[in-house]
Amino acid sequence: MPTSLKRSSAFLLGVRALLPMLLGVAPFGVIYGVIALQSGIPPLAAVLMSSLVFAGSAQFLLAQLIGAGAPALLSVGAVGLINLRHALYSASVAPVLHALPRRWKLLLAYLLTDEAYAAAIPHLLADPKSPTAHWILFGSGFALWAGWQLSTLTGVLLGAQLPADLGLEFALPLTFIAIVVPLIDNRARLVAALVAGVVAVLLVTLPYKTGLFAAALAGLAAGAFFGEKR
Repeated sequence: MPTSLKRSSAFLLGVRALLPMLLGVAPFGVIYGVIALQSGIPPLAAVLMSSLVFAGSAQFLLAQLIGAGAPALLSVGAVGLINLRHALYSASVAPVLHALPRRWKLLLAYLLTDEAYAAAIPHLLADPKSPTAHWILFGSGFALWAGWQLSTLTGVLLGAQLPADLGLEFALPLTFIAIVVPLIDNRARLVAALVAGVVAVLLVTLPYKTGLFAAALAGLAAGAFFGEKR
């Protein structure tokens, strides 16, 4: 990535890198909108949740917990736990973004999601570093935010008119597969992905998706171990 990349060019680069992932995100957002209404969440609250929480898997879990009548404290704790993976993303981009003003850090922290991270990180880590690299993350994050809001609104508007058994749930795993596979370019990352996948399957019955967090930690440990062996 050239160091002379303009802000507008960097922003558009982030948008273009994210656009293919919207093919998986859009139906996922529509399904969330429908499930939120079926769980008893008012339409306005369902839309606001997408703007405030802005985390698909956490929103799905929260809607399901609300529908099941789970206590508020338990719901907040479960959502916080499933979103802990974003701390890993933050640690990864921190060396590149550490010199930015606080307002930029707050904005990018809000927009930092699985897809936005995957779209931007190859450019953020490329050499030579660009002083406008953060605009790439801003572009990918904004593109995902806009697509997620529109798809959620579509699901809320369709509401009960859209059958709940369309089988569109495949969009979420396909989206994550599209994110992970291109990033597996060495043995350490391959081992990390395999270990995380196996642990996630073995611990799938743990409550409130805690198995996913355990799988992420196991994958990190395995990847770090094999990375040191190189």
